[in-house]
Amino acid sequence: MSSSILILNGPNLNQLGRREVSVYGETTYQDLVKLCEKTGHALGLSIQIQQYNHEGDLIEAIHAAVGETDGLIINAGAFTHTSLALHDALRLYPNPVIEVHISNIFARESVRHHSYVAPLAKGILCGFGINGYKYALMHLAELLNPHDENSFK
Repeated sequence: MSSSILILNGPNLNQLGRREVSVYGETTYQDLVKLCEKTGHALGLSIQIQQYNHEGDLIEAIHAAVGETDGLIINAGAFTHTSLALHDALRLYPNPVIEVHISNIFARESVRHHSYVAPLAKGILCGFGINGYKYALMHLAELLNPHDENSFK
């Protein structure tokens, strides 16, 4: 039985390739989705990918994932740095959470240096571009199936 992983993306990530190309590059959101699907398939994971521009939608998605998914990867975008409500929703999620950011949030404005997600995450990846999602999936595969021959070492 494959593990089910929810990948949640926050505001403006659907604008990848058009938004702040100097920060996020020309990679599109569809490129990100394809990478996650390909990596998930290679790892034997069942992947769901969702993107929301509204904080409440992200919170509802986390609530719905409780009892339905085995792991969560989240790039909450700017809500990472502002949303105590998102933090509280993640506290309800009983399975491993990995925080991902395409850019290095610590090399950007100081307001982006704090994360309300980080205290609840098993790991944080930032600054690796969309490959951060691939690495997050690899880590979740290992956490969920430590002796699985499909997981990367």
